[in-house]
Amino acid sequence: MTAASDIDNGEGAPRAVAGPDIQALAQALRKLAANAADQTAGGLSLVFAAAPGDESADNAARLRAAAGFASPHAAREAAEQLHADVQDAIISQTTAVINPLPSLGARAAAGLEIHPLIFGDKAHGALVVGLGAALDSVQRTALETTIEHLALRLDHASLWHQDEPTATPGDESDQNEEILKLSEALFAQDIELLRSNEKLGKIEKLKNDFIEKMSRELRTPLNSIIEGIIAVLTGENETLSDGAKQTLRSALDDGSAFLRNLQNILDLWRIKQNELPVEIHDMNFREMVEEAIFSIQDAVGEKSISVEQHILEPFPKIRTDLTKVNQILFLLLDNAAKFTPEGRIEIRASVEDQELSCEVRDTGIGICPDDQQFIFDEFFQVDVASSQTYSGAGLGLALVKDLITLLDGEVAVSSDVGRGTSVSFRIPVQVAG
Repeated sequence: MTAASDIDNGEGAPRAVAGPDIQALAQALRKLAANAADQTAGGLSLVFAAAPGDESADNAARLRAAAGFASPHAAREAAEQLHADVQDAIISQTTAVINPLPSLGARAAAGLEIHPLIFGDKAHGALVVGLGAALDSVQRTALETTIEHLALRLDHASLWHQDEPTATPGDESDQNEEILKLSEALFAQDIELLRSNEKLGKIEKLKNDFIEKMSRELRTPLNSIIEGIIAVLTGENETLSDGAKQTLRSALDDGSAFLRNLQNILDLWRIKQNELPVEIHDMNFREMVEEAIFSIQDAVGEKSISVEQHILEPFPKIRTDLTKVNQILFLLLDNAAKFTPEGRIEIRASVEDQELSCEVRDTGIGICPDDQQFIFDEFFQVDVASSQTYSGAGLGLALVKDLITLLDGEVAVSSDVGRGTSVSFRIPVQVAG
């Protein structure tokens, strides 16, 4: 992928920019295009601008710089596809969000955004960014800074192309003063942008260091504590009082729950960093379901809950990422058991057309329609009262969605308050034999 480039419009020299220093301004647009691509989760960017000083109605915005493309030709093809949407965004001076273009691949997998470059009350062009993934708040803030900087650059360039014959000496003085002020503002923006990029680098390093230290400093001793409790419970069970046994079992349950939450946080972070690989293995789905049911016995406890399996026959042997499917099943069953005071949990599964379909259905408390759109968000819990009654960090379903997306699958939820919830997913698999 090229980092950033001017775009030759077939008229000789690149028509990147205009202004008192064409080369410097062209370099600035290339740099800002590269910044925008870096700030969009490994995505891509295109900078569109009209010819400075041309106020005619047919002065359409043209592609001036791009980043994240394999070649200028690829950038021009994308610009042609987006041209109508870009013009609409510039005219309306409104940010537009459009669906991914198949031709752009993974670098715009999360969609495209068209941001008009507005300074004062005038739109000088537009920045198109392809999102490799959803942006976090830090990336979004950095992108907004880049958009402001681009708008200021283009506005600065346009001032040098105002019609000189109609200007009076007083107007020229005012214009020079305005240009001077804008130049000072532009310099200040340059400094702020450098500081923002430096801060982003430091923040990213801190995040990486924190995750690594949390993994080492928390998981290792926590595993030792859990293993120690298990050893005491199994090795000295006869000499322990009932109260001591209960205390140790409670400590074991709390430690195991904490370790799972920690693992969920680490897995979510690795997915966002593209550091959780997909590993394909043969798997026995029925055995995996049995293991997942056994693993949620603590969550079921003494509740009056039956767990039923409905696996559609014939169910072939399949190949997929065994570890991730196992994790998905456990998280869905654990969530169902947590929010089902009594009743039934059903697991339904089938394989058809190289696709595994699975549904976990419960007769629990259900989810109101207003909350259903948020249940896959990280740290989301239905309400404060529920979070006090039902333990958890609100990460389980968020991780389920990310894992299913990582496996190129889809997930859906349906629920009725007081009657239960159904979470279903579909993932592509390889059918063995």
